[in-house]
Amino acid sequence: MKKIGFLSFGHWTPSPQSRTQSAADALLQSIDLAVEAERLGMDGAYFRVHHFARQLASPFPLLAAIGAKTRRIEIGTAVIDMRYENPHYMAEEAGAADLIAGGRLQLGISRGSPEQVIEGWRYFGHRPMESEDDAGMGRRRAEEFLELLGGQGFAQPNPRPMFPNPPGLLRLEPYSDGLRDRIWWGAATNATAAWAAKLGMNMQSSTLKFDETGEPFHIQQAVQIRAFHAAWKEAGHARMPRISVSRSIFALISDRDRIYFGQGGRDEDQIGFLDDNTRAIFGRGYAAEPDTLIKQLKKDEAIAAADTLLLTVPNQLGVAYNAHVMEAILTTVAPALGWR
Repeated sequence: MKKIGFLSFGHWTPSPQSRTQSAADALLQSIDLAVEAERLGMDGAYFRVHHFARQLASPFPLLAAIGAKTRRIEIGTAVIDMRYENPHYMAEEAGAADLIAGGRLQLGISRGSPEQVIEGWRYFGHRPMESEDDAGMGRRRAEEFLELLGGQGFAQPNPRPMFPNPPGLLRLEPYSDGLRDRIWWGAATNATAAWAAKLGMNMQSSTLKFDETGEPFHIQQAVQIRAFHAAWKEAGHARMPRISVSRSIFALISDRDRIYFGQGGRDEDQIGFLDDNTRAIFGRGYAAEPDTLIKQLKKDEAIAAADTLLLTVPNQLGVAYNAHVMEAILTTVAPALGWR
C-alpha cells in the first residue's frame, strides 16, 4: 500500500485558457480540489509555496480552510521556504491550523529554491548571520521551528500578567501535540537527506535534485532515500519515518487527456542549472495509456522506495478535470502496481 496525494503549484493567470484567472480562483479552487480528492479516496492534498509569484504563497489560511472543510485527508506543503519565515510566528500559525484540521497537517519545509526576485527573503526583513549564507539561515530557522514544536516552555512570564499563567516558563500557544513528528524536509542532496533524518524529520524528494552522480533521476533519488534511511537508523529514532516523491503522471483514457498530454513532452530526464555552479536533474513526466504507464512506473526505483507519492496536477485546468486525473490514476494504475 502507498499513500497517494496531489501536489498543486496553485498557478493563476488572466489568460483566457486558464480556469484560475485570479488569486481568489486559485485559493478557492484549491479548497474544492481537496474536498474532491477526499471524496475520491486520495490520501493527501499538498501545495507549493512561492513568493513574489502568481502562485500560492502564505499557506496557513489555505490549510486551515481545507482542514475545516474536510475530515480525513492529510493536508500539507511542499515546501515552505524557511528563509522567509519567523519560526515563532510560524509555530503559532501551524499549531492553529493543525488543531482546526484535527491533527492532519503534514508540513514540508526547506531551505528554499531560486525565487522570482533576487534574495527575496531580504524584503521580508530577514538576514543571514555573520559567516552564514542563505541556505544556512534556512536550515537554522528549521531547527528553531522544530524546537518550538517540541512544546517546552522558554519565555519568562510577566509577574503581573493580564491573565493567569500556568506555572513555569511559557511556550507558544496554541500548541498541537504530535505536529513535530509531521514535519518533512525537502531534500535536494544526499547530505541534506541525512541531515533531515538526524533531526527526526520525514523527507520529501521532489521532481528536482542536485545532479550528484550523472545517473538517471529516479536512481539518484533512490540512493538519496537509502541515505536517509541509513541516517535515520543511526540516529536511533523510535518511530518509522515517511518519505514522499513527486511525479507528473497522466493516464490517457479520454480524448481530452490525449489532447493535453498525449503529444509527447518531458518523457526523459532534463538537466539544468539552478545557478552558475549548481547542476540539477529534473525528473521525467509520465503520460501514456494505462497499460503502458504501469510498465513504465514499475521501473521507477524511487517511487518503489517511497511510502507516499504526490501527483503534480495542472491546477489551471480546473477542479473537475484534475479530479478526473486523480481518479484515473486511482482506478486504472494504482491497483495494478500494488499501491491500492
